[in-house]
Amino acid sequence: MKVLLIGSGGREHAMAWKLAQSPLISELIIAPGNAGTAELGENVNIGVDDHDELLAFAAERDIDLAVVAPDQPIVDGLCDRFAKAGIKVFGPSAAAARIEGSKIWSDDLMTKYGIPTAESEAFTNSGSAIEYGRSKPEGSLVVKADGLAAGKGVILPDTYEDLDSAIVGMIDHAAFGESSSRILLAERMSGPEVSVFAFLDGEHVSAEIASCDYKRIGEGDVGLNTGGMGAYGPPEFWTEELAALVRKDILEPAAKALVAENSSFSGVLYAGLMITESGLKVIEFNCRFGDPETQILMPMLESDLLEICLATAENRLDQQEVKWSDTPHTFVVAVSDGYPGSYDTGVEITGIEGATENGVVFHAGTKTDDNGTLLTSGGRVLGVTGSGETISESRDAAYAGIAKISFDGMTLRRDIAERAITSDQD
Repeated sequence: MKVLLIGSGGREHAMAWKLAQSPLISELIIAPGNAGTAELGENVNIGVDDHDELLAFAAERDIDLAVVAPDQPIVDGLCDRFAKAGIKVFGPSAAAARIEGSKIWSDDLMTKYGIPTAESEAFTNSGSAIEYGRSKPEGSLVVKADGLAAGKGVILPDTYEDLDSAIVGMIDHAAFGESSSRILLAERMSGPEVSVFAFLDGEHVSAEIASCDYKRIGEGDVGLNTGGMGAYGPPEFWTEELAALVRKDILEPAAKALVAENSSFSGVLYAGLMITESGLKVIEFNCRFGDPETQILMPMLESDLLEICLATAENRLDQQEVKWSDTPHTFVVAVSDGYPGSYDTGVEITGIEGATENGVVFHAGTKTDDNGTLLTSGGRVLGVTGSGETISESRDAAYAGIAKISFDGMTLRRDIAERAITSDQD
């Protein structure tokens, strides 16, 4: 089979790594890919937002399956265009992707179908939003941009002044463009967070897998939000009972709700959850694999990813085995100094080969020059996934691997999965 994988980050390298292991694959093409994906298949220089060129390329190369990984092209309807062109596609329609593309639409869906989430109100007027915010206890609300905002569209203000500033910035000053012309003010919840993933092809829901990620740049969860600094799984608190509850109360109701709304979901559904004192609640839904979670999920997936993508695209997921390993995995990200602000690129990277002795290296913001030298090309540069019999062993393997990699300005968090080990020792 000829497969076209769309995307360029660490998630896409992990997916390419897993797809390349399938005996079904004859050609793997990644658009645009990175230095890591180039070792697994053919990179083609077509951007994820160039839908016309992607469609033309897929037709020219007789692609059998398109796998759309990032959120923006999914929300913008790229999967619909592949389907309309008669090309099998793994990824949801634009209608189904509203579950991520519009937090207000998603919130309305959960409210209508009884899926537990935070109490919230939608606003398009800053004055009304501020008045509502001031009627609630200080520090009790979260401000969310309605649309996609590269993972930065959620603000947790601790004071009324910060709340007002966030509201005005989003609505009046278009902090996130059209994405923040509408906002959601939601109840601020507390408790352990967990990301749960499952494949869907309408009402069929595969076996689920859980992980935890780290969004803040600084150790101890301080500083600015990032795309993600690391992940581990399965979480130390994840049990069969909790998994069954997530399936019964969240995943299956969400799948049925989307079908009922003529927005049947085909692809991978990502539920960001919080375990509160009053029970499980959805923070948000996403319409694709997470990054950095995918860099542990792909090594944990014991089934053939290509077979699963095909079964999902062909609406026969109920006939396809989806088996996940329960072996602990930890992934640690190395970023460029200055990220998530401004940073240098074109910096030489060394030590990759040594790192593979301890785990799997997944590239993100990397490229090679004309001489084959590996260079940085983004903020999140790469990471190492380690595994072991315990979370502690998997963490040690990941850090041992990343310690062998070097580039000027390389920065990482030293506390990935630390809370899981501390919890186990309590």
